[in-house]
Amino acid sequence: MAFSVEKAFELIQSAHERGRLAHAFLITGPKGSGKEALAAQMADLLNGEDDAAGGDLWGDPVAKEAPTLGGVEGEFVRVIRPRSKSRIIRVEEMRGIEKMMNQSAPRKKWKIGVIVDADRMNESSENAFLKTLEEPPGQSLLLLLSGEPERLLPTIWSRCVHLALLKPADAVRGEEIEALLPILETATRDGLGQLDAGLLVKAGFESLLKERKAIIAKGYELTFKEESAKYKQAIEGDWLAQREKMYEAQTAADYLGERSRMIDALLAWMGDLIRQKAGATGLEFDDFAAVTNAAVSNETLDSLLQRVTAVEELRRLLETNVTEALALEVCLMKAFGPTNA
Repeated sequence: MAFSVEKAFELIQSAHERGRLAHAFLITGPKGSGKEALAAQMADLLNGEDDAAGGDLWGDPVAKEAPTLGGVEGEFVRVIRPRSKSRIIRVEEMRGIEKMMNQSAPRKKWKIGVIVDADRMNESSENAFLKTLEEPPGQSLLLLLSGEPERLLPTIWSRCVHLALLKPADAVRGEEIEALLPILETATRDGLGQLDAGLLVKAGFESLLKERKAIIAKGYELTFKEESAKYKQAIEGDWLAQREKMYEAQTAADYLGERSRMIDALLAWMGDLIRQKAGATGLEFDDFAAVTNAAVSNETLDSLLQRVTAVEELRRLLETNVTEALALEVCLMKAFGPTNA
């Protein structure tokens, strides 16, 4: 059963009050379902300050701001994200969590590890993480957040309480998805299987990726310039050089994250085509229902499944050392161009 963030937190709060809180949770759900928000609320519940008696100058209660993962992160709350160029969570980072978990903490403080996009752990990371799951220290909590939990080892699943979150009805699409959808609409409107359709999506996808990468890079460049101007005279050593490298790595990680979400959107678009062909409901992009419905009139389920397979192949290839441009050309031509069906 899937829950809203509010209902899931109520269940967590109740379990904590009864002293029955599990030591590990696998929090799953689509983008926009609130996985990070729930993790932040759980960390704040265990380690946050008690503001119940707080008030303003007139004694009226002050509404507490919703916590964020960045806001709760600290000595005893460690947050790990995919940051390397390959967007893989490496074993060294998991060992850092393990080390923190085995440290002494003040009374009433919990040691909390949050792994964002836990499905990005490699095999070594997962195996290292299993030890902490199997032998959790006291007053510790592990939170695994994942939009693709099927990629995790079954042994990790079995050692976590699974909390699935609902996608909110008012979920807002990311800027990269909003920019991608018109490209898919144009390529699909006159039916799939045309050479021009594959070339259009490939060119549009590459252009959008280039644009998004430039926007991400510019944002971090401005942040680094501000830090350089502020701390250049006050900081000794290579701190600024390390910060620059960190921002470069974050730029690459954010870019790969947006690219991954764009591929998710491609898969969702193909899923809508299959649902239209099968006469099913629950479209991901129901505002494009007329386009996807018309596009499948000359398609078979076999040909549509071939197209889905091509997008899945694109994801797999981009996780290897294959050149991005080559992977996009080969797979998007298969996905939107002529098939063997």
